[in-house]
Amino acid sequence: MKVMCAMSGGVDSSVAALLLRRAGHDVVGVTMKLWGGDSDTGCCSVSDVDDARRVAQQLGIDHLVFNFGDDFDEHVVAPYIDAHTRGITPNPCIECNRSVKFARLAERADLLGFDAVATGHHANIGRTVDGGYTLERGADPAKDQSYVVHMLDQAQLARTMFPVGGMQKAEVRALAASIDLRTADKPDSQDVCFITSTGGRTAFLGDRIAFRPATVVDATGERVGAVESVELVTIGQRKGLGLPGGGPKRYVVDVDTANATVTVGDDADLLRDAAVVDGVTWVDEPVEGTVLVQCSAHGEPRSASIVARDRTVTVTWARPQRRVAPGQSVVFYDATDTRVLGGGICR
Repeated sequence: MKVMCAMSGGVDSSVAALLLRRAGHDVVGVTMKLWGGDSDTGCCSVSDVDDARRVAQQLGIDHLVFNFGDDFDEHVVAPYIDAHTRGITPNPCIECNRSVKFARLAERADLLGFDAVATGHHANIGRTVDGGYTLERGADPAKDQSYVVHMLDQAQLARTMFPVGGMQKAEVRALAASIDLRTADKPDSQDVCFITSTGGRTAFLGDRIAFRPATVVDATGERVGAVESVELVTIGQRKGLGLPGGGPKRYVVDVDTANATVTVGDDADLLRDAAVVDGVTWVDEPVEGTVLVQCSAHGEPRSASIVARDRTVTVTWARPQRRVAPGQSVVFYDATDTRVLGGGICR
């Protein structure tokens, strides 16, 4: 097939391109230029584009660079900033996958006549007895990325390839080293590409919005502390709340940005019996009943019962769980913890 392989400049996508080439496909490497600002997290930098280009040269495949900066700003960066102003904790990497990497890239592939799009994600695609597609966890539990690609539907899965999904990360690096790929020992990218490790969220958001101080109160409404910016506070946070030392551990249990108030409580105050998930998409048909639910990229799946109404799902935990921060992705897996069923955004 004629395959467009997204190459980020990392080892996973480099080996993905290598495997496709060895399988006899007509492969073209593509690097997406998404963020034009500072980046020191191993993603979206000039050096990453250069690494991808050099790997493509070594593999003997063409390499293209697509500038999707405007789409990235509109669908990822702007919503990220807006979410923080509303007391919501967004997941920009998932929105990038949804709106850019698996939407705009597929559109470009169609225009250029490609049969499939491949990435270096650690996930797998299977087939059902009736010819449909399944989205499954990657073979390496420590590197599984099925959570961040949960939004893929049947049409997208039909033309998507994850060449390294069946490999352990050590195998990926060993294969890259065996042919001296320059990315063989390159560290994995960390965190959000547009948030620098030196300045963090504080510097990024501080350049774009006016921070507002907030009062920290306990369950009775009594003032117990203060924060310099309500926009930087998230559910479950324990540090940086201006609380006196020596007392019991207290966590953020609610953030009211409109009234600039942060409520804290103990660990038990974070527990919830249920959660509501909006904007749900399904890999195939909607599912109800007992499933496993994962609420962060490497979080432990928890048993729950789900009920779907249109694109909203009510999750009832088998036993109370810590509150999921609004804006975080909630992903449903089957009882074997192997297959992705769907997912959405916690209300």
